[in-house]
Amino acid sequence: MTSQLDESPEDLTLAAQFDDPTRAQWRELVAGVLAKSGREVSPEEAEAALATVTDDGITIAGLYAAEDAPDVATGVPGLPPFVRGARAEGQVAEGWLVRQRHAFPPDADVAEAHDVLMAELENGVSSLWLVLGDAGGPPVDALPRLLEGVFVDLAPIALDAARDTPAAAAALLRFAEENGPGAIGGSLGYDPLLDRTQGGAPLDDAYRTALVDHAKQAAASHPQLRTVVADGLPYHRAGGSDAQELGAALAAGVHALRLLTDAGLDTDQAFQRIEFRLAATADQFATLAKLRAARRCWDRIGDVSGAGEPARAMHQHAVTSPAMITRRDPWVNMLRTTVATVGAGLGGAEAVTVLPFDSELGRPDDAARRLARNTQALLLEESHLAHVIDPAGGSWYVESLTDALARKAWDEFTRIERDGGIVAALDTTQHADRGSLAARLDATWEQRAARIARRKDPITGVSEFPNLHEDLPRREPAPDTPHEGGLPRRRYAEVFEHLRDRADAAATRPTVFLATLGELAEYTARASFTTNLFHAGGVATTDGPGGTDPQEIATAFREAGTPVAVIASSDKVYDQHAADVAAALREAGATRILLAGKKDVEGVDGTLYAGCDAAAVLQDTLEALEVR
Repeated sequence: MTSQLDESPEDLTLAAQFDDPTRAQWRELVAGVLAKSGREVSPEEAEAALATVTDDGITIAGLYAAEDAPDVATGVPGLPPFVRGARAEGQVAEGWLVRQRHAFPPDADVAEAHDVLMAELENGVSSLWLVLGDAGGPPVDALPRLLEGVFVDLAPIALDAARDTPAAAAALLRFAEENGPGAIGGSLGYDPLLDRTQGGAPLDDAYRTALVDHAKQAAASHPQLRTVVADGLPYHRAGGSDAQELGAALAAGVHALRLLTDAGLDTDQAFQRIEFRLAATADQFATLAKLRAARRCWDRIGDVSGAGEPARAMHQHAVTSPAMITRRDPWVNMLRTTVATVGAGLGGAEAVTVLPFDSELGRPDDAARRLARNTQALLLEESHLAHVIDPAGGSWYVESLTDALARKAWDEFTRIERDGGIVAALDTTQHADRGSLAARLDATWEQRAARIARRKDPITGVSEFPNLHEDLPRREPAPDTPHEGGLPRRRYAEVFEHLRDRADAAATRPTVFLATLGELAEYTARASFTTNLFHAGGVATTDGPGGTDPQEIATAFREAGTPVAVIASSDKVYDQHAADVAAALREAGATRILLAGKKDVEGVDGTLYAGCDAAAVLQDTLEALEVR
């Protein structure tokens, strides 16, 4: 008898113990599983049945094999096209920068704010993102006190001061000079498109002059200090797709390049002064691919611009998506931001910001900020995500998605350039009929909003599995920075949250009657589905007695004191009893009768089913209940 110890090394692999599967065999197995769920497809159709399509029109297949990998050179980490990372060593040595955002009130006690910043740096934060002045934070002249004792050469500072950026940048550079730390990193936060993306008064010439002056100063004395932010977040928050966000951000980067080179900086210096800010979402693979695709596209721009290879490496700051943050069941945001941070870290972002879970409720408290920074600490120190350079490299799925997204983003970028550049594209925001950038963002948002309304894009804790009786944490109001014009700021959960707010404001909890028919096993599934749907809009349900006696059910309906009823059971029970029950409910005063399921039943005003427009159903229900 031969032991495995006597076998050759190539026979000891796990794969050697199994036959090589074929794609055809996989398709047959998929077809069998789909058949058990009631979806009959042939093996030839099985693969297409599992495919999904993104907002960018990219097909995500159910299976990726070697033959699906794109025939595109991805290079090696640290070298063009930088798909595999901007640095040869990746983040192995120190991890990415944990960049915590701080938006203290304009009238905050500066000494207390300083203590908060010092505590953050002592407990895992390695870079500070400070909101100042016109952006809704403390005045710019508080910056030296805020940074007292901070080694800004070790902890890069990213500024966000909106129209006060020239003064904030000057203050930071002066602080560095006076405290003698040498060259510093971070970002001065200039955004020459600020007025067009975020609204408000137009930027003046002094802003652009200071931008150029500080870029020259940084190029001479602080080579790791970025001057301009090519910000993709406004396009993401407006509802844009990954490719639209990335294409617009690339166009913003090119606009900054033109400003800097026209002012006398050489091409390499101009490239090195720009940092890109991109959204990281709960789709970790899309986030990972977006960051990889972004570096490839920026390298191509650098190549045709004549920049040297080292200068063409994109500097990336990833921020967990503000559009995905919910106000309802906000604790789920901790899960969303964790997944987003995984995508950002594995995608090669140099700096990552995790928005606290309560950031849409007001000003995050100490515990929320602690959880945000510890999310990154756990991923870096315990999960060791930075210990492998480009861990997704070679994945047939990720490489395929990276390539497809890079091509879609390049199409968006070149379209913007053909239309006259990002300034011209943003200046046509009111001309949707001309195919403007804003119109494209709106079209993508409308498609996403329709899926959200139908719960095809579920939002956990809001449109799915809501907690009707949740007790939300209370937070101090965040700075109100109203703006006129610019791009809209949208959140995925807002349609259901507005319905919840409306229901919560009613004098009594709006309620519908659940007319359950038959035995428990016959109505439980659809009754649970119905309850979940109505709770998403803040509407409670009260259960009927079950059974099939129309008069008994009608009596329970009268006692419930609501004009809206929903019949819930199986199709078989509907065939026998639903029409009679609907008639009895109408006789008892029901003004609106719905049915759980797609069954056509006489006397019913509408149906509830997976994929129905849940937001519209809730809107109509609140109207029927006279909740204004």
